[in-house]
Amino acid sequence: MSTVERREAIVRLVRDKGLARVEELAEHFKVSSVTIRNDLNYLDNKGLLLRSHGGAMALDDVVKEMPFDDKGSVNISQKEAIGAAAARLVNDGESIILDSGTTTQQLAKHLVNNKNLVVMTNGLNVASELVKASGIEIMMTGGTLRSKSHSFYGSQAEDALRQYRFDKLFLGVDGFDLVAGLTTHFDREATLNRVMCDISSEIILLADSSKFGSKGYHFIRSFGAFHTLVTDKGIPADYMAGLQRQGVRVIIADS
Repeated sequence: MSTVERREAIVRLVRDKGLARVEELAEHFKVSSVTIRNDLNYLDNKGLLLRSHGGAMALDDVVKEMPFDDKGSVNISQKEAIGAAAARLVNDGESIILDSGTTTQQLAKHLVNNKNLVVMTNGLNVASELVKASGIEIMMTGGTLRSKSHSFYGSQAEDALRQYRFDKLFLGVDGFDLVAGLTTHFDREATLNRVMCDISSEIILLADSSKFGSKGYHFIRSFGAFHTLVTDKGIPADYMAGLQRQGVRVIIADS
């Protein structure tokens, strides 16, 4: 098979499956991972597929990123309920990470009465909510501010996080798919999220049902590679069954 033929076959395969990993493609086409990465980079540059962490996605399957202010008005009652339910998982005296996002902002609103709590966040909106609480020590990751998501990112933020260990991470995502896993739209934010996961003893995902079946541009973590999901009653049956098989605790927030 020539290079052109292989690349055409890769595009067909990715479109059929929605997502493919580098290792999977290398085995399928009997070439090296380096060759596949070069193929994926070429096809991404040509606009034939979307390069993601560890593989590629079909362009038609990727949802577009919404402006931050619009995100806050979508599924607001579900997000408020999820935030309230997630807050009940926080104990006084713990050290936690709150990822940026509109759902974690709802969680932050319910922490104002907690005591001796240490909260690290990369979310400007999250920190603004926590300022109202007297019993919380607020830490910011620092880094470069991305105005589109009101969040900080970059090597400075990553290095700051690596100096610590936390009891719990409350993570928001742009997409949650059975195959693609947990994804977001911005590559540097995905990198920061993976660092957050590495330094936290427990990973708690906050996702309303609109996120199921959606795919962001960049991979954070595999499906089921976390401890707890807080969501609403709109979770599809196949997702619930898959998470139960993985041993993930699912909490349904009542709105």
